Amino acid sequence: MKIVLTGSLGHISKPLAEELVKKGHTVTVISHKPERQKDIEALGAGAAIGTFKDANFLTSTFMGADAIYCMVSAGGNAYFDQGFDLMAHTQELGRIYKEAIERSGVKRVVFLSSIGAHTDKGNGILAFYHHLENILKELPSEVSITFMRPVGFYYNLFAFIQTIKTQGVIATNYGGDKKKPWVSPIDIAAAIAEELSTPFKGRAVRYVASDEVSCNELATILGTAIGKPDLKWVVIPDQQLLNGMITAGMNPNIAAGLVEMNAATNTGVLYEDYDRNTPPLGKTKLTDFAKEFAAVYSQK
Repeated sequence: MKIVLTGSLGHISKPLAEELVKKGHTVTVISHKPERQKDIEALGAGAAIGTFKDANFLTSTFMGADAIYCMVSAGGNAYFDQGFDLMAHTQELGRIYKEAIERSGVKRVVFLSSIGAHTDKGNGILAFYHHLENILKELPSEVSITFMRPVGFYYNLFAFIQTIKTQGVIATNYGGDKKKPWVSPIDIAAAIAEELSTPFKGRAVRYVASDEVSCNELATILGTAIGKPDLKWVVIPDQQLLNGMITAGMNPNIAAGLVEMNAATNTGVLYEDYDRNTPPLGKTKLTDFAKEFAAVYSQK
């Protein structure tokens, strides 16, 4: 199959490209960085250098593909840009994708959405995925779409390293003993590869998770890996977290959205649809990720 991937050589797109090339597919990877071309070609894929915001570029790149993988990104330090409008940015990308898909004639799309995309209320910053899914659902019915909804990424846990080093704890506005799902980008890539290469008609949602571990258990696992077996996960008030993010220079609207997203973990809003459609768990467990976490922790 001829398959086009967005996302350059990111956490998901790189292992996805490697998997698809290994399976014998003809793969093109889109990147906005010319310097990525040699690395993409080293994987056995072709490189298309251009930007998400160029509908003509996307249309020509998608042309003739049997399937495409789409994702969106704020890019760089956008969350610290005081004038950045995440909803407007992502909806613009969604409309450009819709135009390029329709003009190119592609009939099979896999879109990277997110946990929480089932609603636009109570899920904070993730509401934009709900609107993105709706934009793509406006495509003609002959365009088959799988909306991939991964849960919390393991690598987001790297954000806690500074707090662990300075305060000796993991501190955020959710936590406790209730198990919550986490996912490795490796398992996301494997699920996307399966969706891209499997014949499918219609519209579907697929959740992706690797492990289910409570925050308190997670602290013990990560703490043990970094030589701090007594590491604790501390739940702080929403306002305290919000104040800390804004003090660090984050866009206040983005910060408020992240705080609400985290709070939705405790209220259950974030996982209500996941709980109705729980997927089989992937291969990469939290104990596997803990080794990677320890290596990064030691270098900070």
